[in-house]
Amino acid sequence: MAVLDQLFDAMLSSGASDLHLAQGQPPKLRLHGEVSPIAGWGVLDGETLGSMLSEICIPKRWERFVETGDLDFAYAYEKKARFRANYNKQYAGYGAVFRTIPSKILTLEDLGAPPVLKTFGGFNAGLCLVTGPTGSGKSTTLAGVIDFINTTTARHIMTVEEPIEFVHPNKKSTIVQREVGIDVPSFAAALKATSRQDIDVLLVGEMRDLETIGLAVSGAETGTLVFGTLHTNSAVKTVDRIIDVFPADQQNAIRQSLAVTLRAICAQLLLKKTGGKGRIAAHEILIQNLAVSNTIREGKNAMLTQIIMSNRALGMQLMDDCIDGYLQKGLVDGTEAYMKSLDKERFKQFAPVKE
Repeated sequence: MAVLDQLFDAMLSSGASDLHLAQGQPPKLRLHGEVSPIAGWGVLDGETLGSMLSEICIPKRWERFVETGDLDFAYAYEKKARFRANYNKQYAGYGAVFRTIPSKILTLEDLGAPPVLKTFGGFNAGLCLVTGPTGSGKSTTLAGVIDFINTTTARHIMTVEEPIEFVHPNKKSTIVQREVGIDVPSFAAALKATSRQDIDVLLVGEMRDLETIGLAVSGAETGTLVFGTLHTNSAVKTVDRIIDVFPADQQNAIRQSLAVTLRAICAQLLLKKTGGKGRIAAHEILIQNLAVSNTIREGKNAMLTQIIMSNRALGMQLMDDCIDGYLQKGLVDGTEAYMKSLDKERFKQFAPVKE
């Protein structure tokens, strides 16, 4: 048994979401959003941590990490669990973060996701985005959407990820999963090849640069249903982010393309439940309609907030309305609502009192 497996057992027995390792620190777990040391473990020195990390990493990957200072991969711990691993070099030495990947792909119903997310899988083509900060559950939500498509329709689905997190079995659909750095050199290279692979549905694990975003939009324009993620916390900021990635002389063209191809955005945040036991996802939902398309085309993105407010009957909702709903039901407390809200003024009565 690898030394790290003992820490993975501690993760699994406690229900922690993440394991944090850093040279000069004891191992720590994130449970219900809080990070705390694991009892019985001392400070990790460089030799010990380097040995632990290299033990579960194939030599080629370890060499890449030593050379570049950063590495992402998935690790399967026997048949107990899978973990998304990030190795990094930092000022103090080695560091690593492991996130638990649920062994069972949770359905949208399991996740308590808004029912409108099922419509994301019903589009024939276009661009659907799930956004939010790191650790907000974007990958889990997208896995639920892909599973819904896989369960209900016969389509050719490809996922491009770094690393592959959820392993999808073939159900009604045929699924191909490619890992960046192993099966394909980059997200962009994978996207360029899809035009020759008769793909109906494409999941891009992370739209992190201009080339990948441009290719994703192009794929959506040419008849593929493309899913992707961005690190934005609202629909308006998501549209702004995509357009701002492009040089000024290309921004009008991408605005016109988005007006046609964008089908939906789900922005997602995780909030601590009242009492600190568990977390709950809050969502902002934007669905394309004529008003959305015209607003994006005309560059009046700030008006998208008003469009969402006016189209609740279509399943659209603002993040702060969702948070306020949880607050009214007692699912989250006022402080958490204030801290995670986008409009602080709306929740100012719950702002922490300054000493």
